[in-house]
Amino acid sequence: MSNFLKRTAAAFTLLCLSTFAQAEITVENPYVRAVPPGQMNSAAFMQLNNSGSEQVALISASSTIAKNVELHNHINADGVMKMRQVDKITIAANGTASLQPGGYHIMLIGLNQDLTEGQEIDLKLQFSDNSEQALTIPVQKVMTGMKNHNHGHNHH
Repeated sequence: MSNFLKRTAAAFTLLCLSTFAQAEITVENPYVRAVPPGQMNSAAFMQLNNSGSEQVALISASSTIAKNVELHNHINADGVMKMRQVDKITIAANGTASLQPGGYHIMLIGLNQDLTEGQEIDLKLQFSDNSEQALTIPVQKVMTGMKNHNHGHNHH
């Protein structure tokens, strides 16, 4: 009987661990790029932290504000930066994945509303461990490149 109990306890422990494993991805500093009125596409950026002992991948995303939501990366192909759709964005065990301008990002395609600074949008992330996270993320202006364009706004 004791062997059976040990096996049951081990199975129960595993069950608890796998249930617990779903809460190991945390999202930091998510935001979506504000775009000029009439522009149909935008991108969302964030930091994904994996506190678990196994790698997890972001496999899809969705939002009510866009017809399609795709995972993309910028790659350097023969000296030209190109955007490529990717199947997943892997977050290493005890690691992070940065979704940032010029790298991995979540593409919002076919926007059904303008995105202006100060708004919030919904974004649902689906992970390879069957967990998902529903986020409400702010719309922010994104400075591209290293040039800081100052349009007469003097911040002291």
